[in-house]
Amino acid sequence: MHRPLRLALATATAAALTGGLLTFSAVTATAADSTTVPQADFNGDGIGDTAFSADGAYVSGKAEAGQLVVLYGTKSGVSSAKRSTISQNTTGNPGTAETGDHFGAESAYADFNGDGYDDIAVGSPGEDVGSDKDGGGLAILWGSASGITGKGVTVSDPSPSGHDYWGKNLAAGDFDGDGKADLAVGSSNATIYVLKGGISSTGKPGGTYTIKPPIQGTDANGPLNLTAGNINGGPETDLVIDGYETQTDYGWNKNYYVPGTPSGLNMGASEVLKPGVITAIGDIDHDGYGDIVSGAYWNTTTEDGTTVPDSGKGGKVWVTHGSDGGPLTTSATGITQDTGNVPGTAEGNDFFGYELDLGDVNGDGYLDLAIGVAGENIGSATNTGAVDVLYGTANGLNTASGAQSFAQSTAGVPGNDEKNDYFGTDVKLDDVTGDGKADLLVGSQENAGNGGVTYLPSNGTKITTTGSRSIAPSTSGVSTTGYPYFGANFAD
Repeated sequence: MHRPLRLALATATAAALTGGLLTFSAVTATAADSTTVPQADFNGDGIGDTAFSADGAYVSGKAEAGQLVVLYGTKSGVSSAKRSTISQNTTGNPGTAETGDHFGAESAYADFNGDGYDDIAVGSPGEDVGSDKDGGGLAILWGSASGITGKGVTVSDPSPSGHDYWGKNLAAGDFDGDGKADLAVGSSNATIYVLKGGISSTGKPGGTYTIKPPIQGTDANGPLNLTAGNINGGPETDLVIDGYETQTDYGWNKNYYVPGTPSGLNMGASEVLKPGVITAIGDIDHDGYGDIVSGAYWNTTTEDGTTVPDSGKGGKVWVTHGSDGGPLTTSATGITQDTGNVPGTAEGNDFFGYELDLGDVNGDGYLDLAIGVAGENIGSATNTGAVDVLYGTANGLNTASGAQSFAQSTAGVPGNDEKNDYFGTDVKLDDVTGDGKADLLVGSQENAGNGGVTYLPSNGTKITTTGSRSIAPSTSGVSTTGYPYFGANFAD
C-alpha cells in the first residue's frame, strides 16, 4: 500500500531522526490553538467549520492534483451534506489542476482581509511554476456568507529561485499584535517568510519579512511544521517551529519557540523546546498562558540501536507550560501510554503523539487534548490506529483518571479495525455544533489510502459515540482513484 512518506519513515523506526529526508507530503497538520482556541467560521453563522486535505486526489484525470474539503458546522455537527469541495479547476480559484500539484496539502485559516469572514490559505507545494519544477504555490480563498466558494487569489513567492515547495508549511496569527492576521510560510529552505496582515484582494500582503531558525534546509526540505499560539500572554501571537537540527551526518529533531513582538517574530529571543514533529498550543490549565504540547511519536531506539533523546517506547507527548517569560522548558512533563491511566500500553511503533489538538470538550475552561495513536495494533489489525482524549484541569492534563480512547472497534464508532487504517492520522477538536463544547474529528487512511473522517460529538461532558458519523470521499465529491488521502491534514 502506498502511504504518506512520514508514515513510511516512521515505520522504518524513526528514520526521520537518522537523516531520512522528508518532502511536503510528510508534513501533517499543524495544530494551532491559542489560549482562546480560535476556530474557523467561513460563512459567519457563528458555528465552527472545518477544512481538510485530499491532496492526493485525481482532478480531471490529473493524478495527485489535490482538493480541499470544507465542512460547515450545523446544530447536528458536520457531514458531507453541507460542504464545499474545491480544486484548482474550481471557478474563481487561481491556477489549474495539474499532476502532482498537491493542492490542499497544507492550509491555515484566519480573517486575512478583515471582512468578518474567516479565509483559508492553501498550499500546493508540488506546483510547477513556469520551468521551476515543484516551485510551489499559495492561494488565499476568501470566506463569505456562502462559505469558501473557491474565489481566491494567488500569493506570490517572494524568492522563487531560493527554494522549492513554497507553501508546504503555514501558520496564521497576529505576530506583531496590530490586530491583523499574518501568515508564516515555509518551503524547502530553512527560511520562513512572514506575510503581514491586511492581505489585499490582489494577494499583496501588508509587508514581508523573514526569520531563519537553525534547522536543516534543503537537505531535509525545511521546517516540519509551524504552529501559532499565545504562550507568554502578550497581545502578539508566538510561533513554534518544528525541524531538524543542523548537522552534517544525521538530523535530530529540534524545535524552537519564537516570541511575537510589536516588531514581529523575534528569532533572536528564541528558545529550544522539547522534541516533536507536531505541536499544539493552548491554555490547558486556564492560567492565561498557552501551553505547548509536542508529539515525539517515534521509538526510544532506532533499528540500528541508536538511543533517541527525550523519546518513549512507541511515542511520547511533551507538555511545556507557558508563562509571562515564555515556555517553562525545564519543567516539561512527558506522557506515554504507560503514564498513569493513559489508555493503552506503550509498544513499538504505536506512533503515540502522531497528531495532536486542543479544545474544551466539556466547557469547564480547561483545554483537553486529543492524541492520535495512528500505529496502534488492535488484535490482528496492525496499524489500525486509535485516538486518546486527556482532560485538562487546573493542574494540567489529568493522566490519572477520566481519559477516553476510541478506535473503529469502539461501540458506536463507524467502521471496523482494519490493517493500515491509521485511524488518528489527524485529529481536530472544534465546536462544530455551536453549543460551546469541542467535538472530535478524526482522519484516517482507510481503504488503501482513500481516507475518511469520523465525527464524534461532545455531549457536554465528554466525547460520545451517540450521533457519530463517517464522512467519505465518495460522498464528498472526491474521486477514490489512486490515493486521495481524504482527511489526512486538517486546517489550523
